[in-house]
Amino acid sequence: MLDRQVAPLVQPLASVTLPAADVFSLPNGARLHIMRNNAQPVVRLQVVFPAGKWYDPASGVSLLTARMLLEGTRTRTARQIADEVAFYGASLECEQGFDRATLTLYCLARHLEQLMPLVVDVITEPVFPCAEFDLAKTRTIQNIRIERQKTSYLAAERFSHNLYGPAHPYGAILDEAIFQATTTTDIENFHQHTYLLSSSEIFLCGDVSAQHEKLLAHLLGEQSSSNTPLVIEKTNPQPTLTHDHVLLADSIQSSLRIGRLWPSSNHPDNHFLQVLVKVLGGYFGSRLMKNIREDKGYTYGIYASVSPREQATGFIIGADVNAESTSSAITEIHRELQRLQEKLIPVEELQTVKNYMAGKFANELSTVFEQCDKYKTLVFQNLPVSYYTDFLNQIGYVTSRKLQELAILYLSPASMIEVISGPSR
Repeated sequence: MLDRQVAPLVQPLASVTLPAADVFSLPNGARLHIMRNNAQPVVRLQVVFPAGKWYDPASGVSLLTARMLLEGTRTRTARQIADEVAFYGASLECEQGFDRATLTLYCLARHLEQLMPLVVDVITEPVFPCAEFDLAKTRTIQNIRIERQKTSYLAAERFSHNLYGPAHPYGAILDEAIFQATTTTDIENFHQHTYLLSSSEIFLCGDVSAQHEKLLAHLLGEQSSSNTPLVIEKTNPQPTLTHDHVLLADSIQSSLRIGRLWPSSNHPDNHFLQVLVKVLGGYFGSRLMKNIREDKGYTYGIYASVSPREQATGFIIGADVNAESTSSAITEIHRELQRLQEKLIPVEELQTVKNYMAGKFANELSTVFEQCDKYKTLVFQNLPVSYYTDFLNQIGYVTSRKLQELAILYLSPASMIEVISGPSR
């Protein structure tokens, strides 16, 4: 009889190999990456452009451009675009990130050929109609004003500003006056120099046929432009205030953001550092959760994570706490950082974290879309093909002694930038 009071044995994860993608260089200079899996009759197409916040010529231009891309073309209105996508039971959206902007289409494999002319039209022929443009600006400003009434948003915004510096694109805070002054001409110019198919990376995954491959190569690989890609000079992060308080007098909670600049994904210790961060605050059983949520009851949740981006990487500890517990929560965070520096992680705890990380990684490869997301990370962060194999190997043999050395090097409370958003302490 099964004894449900005894946990099942944990089996070591066998090596996991990320499926290989076929990569084609197209005539206009774009690259087409294809990852095939016919388990389901669906495909995902992503056309990724160097058009994120990093490339902003002025506050919010990249954000507005992405949001306006589906608002009409020379041959289709926004309503016609939406109706055509809905007719085929598909999904089409454009999102702007810190480094890239991504146009994503999900559809049944048999409908890709019918939808591709629409995709090309949206990318190459947007008209940015004035009425929709003004509405997009108004909605964005309203949303930001609402968000800036929240301690969590204010803390995250100020933390990025202080971590990377005001001159760094990652640290730039949206300036409402500049944003309001943005014109359709501004986003047209931005679009012309960033949404170039010749400088894009194209990812097609799912139930991909040879006909699909030829179709994309023809429609996306032969279009060229005389416009030159936008090039932004490298800017190094310049951290500013190490301790900062954003006052929100009427709030009953405080939001904490504590962290520092962090080694990139290419760093030799990167995989070991992932284990260290996971022990500290990367899963529900982490030290920060056990101390600050379970034992002290200061918060419903606290986390530690790393944000790897193309131009810089940050480490952050975040939590929303009862305002009266702000100082105590920070003290306990410091205590957990110091404990990792002073004492070796017990073998049983470290093994639990290793098992969790390996299992979570395997779970994140359960669909071809997730596999392609992992592959995109390799492409955009210029990582070796062996990156994920190395990840599993290195988390498997990292020792408590090694993690203590890394904690001493990277987790000193004195090296952290701290931001509090909430009432006065």
